[in-house]
Amino acid sequence: MIAIGGAIGTGLFYGSGWAIKTAGPAILLTYLIGAVAIYFVMRALGEMAVEEPVSGSYISYSSRYIHRFVGFLNGWNAFVFLLAGTSAEFNALGHYAQFWFPDLPIWVTALCAVSVIFVVNIFGVALYGEAEFWFSMIKVTAIVVMILIGIGMIAFGLGNGGTPVGLTNLTSHGGFFPMGLSGTVLSLVMVAFSFGGVENLGLAAGEARDVKKTMPRAVNATFWRLLIFYVGAIAVLVIVFPWDQVSANGSPFVAIFERVGIPGAAGLVNLVVMTAVISAVNAGVFTNSRTFYNLSLQKNAPAFLGKVNSRKVPSRAVLLVFATMFCGVVLNFFMPEDAFSVFSSITVFGLVCAWTTILVSHLRFRRVRIANGQAEAISYKMPFFPYGNYIALAFMATVILCMAILPDMRLPLGVSIGWVAFVFVMYQFYTARERRQVLA
Repeated sequence: MIAIGGAIGTGLFYGSGWAIKTAGPAILLTYLIGAVAIYFVMRALGEMAVEEPVSGSYISYSSRYIHRFVGFLNGWNAFVFLLAGTSAEFNALGHYAQFWFPDLPIWVTALCAVSVIFVVNIFGVALYGEAEFWFSMIKVTAIVVMILIGIGMIAFGLGNGGTPVGLTNLTSHGGFFPMGLSGTVLSLVMVAFSFGGVENLGLAAGEARDVKKTMPRAVNATFWRLLIFYVGAIAVLVIVFPWDQVSANGSPFVAIFERVGIPGAAGLVNLVVMTAVISAVNAGVFTNSRTFYNLSLQKNAPAFLGKVNSRKVPSRAVLLVFATMFCGVVLNFFMPEDAFSVFSSITVFGLVCAWTTILVSHLRFRRVRIANGQAEAISYKMPFFPYGNYIALAFMATVILCMAILPDMRLPLGVSIGWVAFVFVMYQFYTARERRQVLA
């Protein structure tokens, strides 16, 4: 549920509108391609998590198998991308709330959300896990219901006067590739944003019971469910609703149910997508607080972040997460119209960094095991090694190239690259004392 909660959120319910406008019905193909790449990422992470379960997950693996700076970068990426990600999520949440209250400022909705999530998380991992289970269950159930209703509309004309919608919307508005191959490829950026959060599954390995049993089951189930939910939901969307009438603002899922004519359906779906955002942000509290905690244990962050309270919760790291989220509220106060597009782009860069280091770490992890004659003892092997790694790495490179091509994403990409340079300077400063001690 942590992986599903982190991955099914704004990218599907809000960002899908932009993706459909960019690619048309061909967005289905784009999601399938993205799903294949993410499958290899999850299997690579799952293999390492089963063999070496640690709370720091890919941050620890990148330090161990690539370089300490890569782990340092991944860890501190969590700070800026937590800020960017929650700013984007809160911006979408505010737009959802305006469905009922058009004049409600976005930052007010964001502040209320932060307060609720803070109360849930401050009481420990047990309440967090229970809340995330039900948050995720609500949106998973809603997506299944939406898919079933969509099938009813397509096949039996449900809500359409008894006239089946059929499959004509896939080709009758400029064809399956109305924006050409370039539009299909460029939409990979939002697809990457949509799948963001799956990497958080590994962060739970250090606190999970019987990881050799639960982790493979979670990885496999998460992939297939995400594939069904994303591709199924998007398929229903582009079949029922002409792609060129989809709005890039607001949730296209709400627009569909407004057309169905079921009393209160649009409002109910809007409530569900708001729950989806809160769930995704709630999942981020757990993962980012554990990231800061792990950074401290690796001596890549101040020691106070490595302290836990009587309930074994890294409470100081949790407080840092909420302080960062509050900054996201402030950003939505100053730039309510641009927050989603700008900060979602920055988040994509961070996701690509994380996924790339997972794939490279796994390549080196497996080669170490092969060199030591331990490869056959691996209980949960990633399939198609090493070619699956290379396919997924090609996907990551394509996403970055698309960000460089899209005019609205060049500035966020430049900011992200500047952040990497800043973190490198921080790393040199942070490790300078250790180097001096070695020389002494």
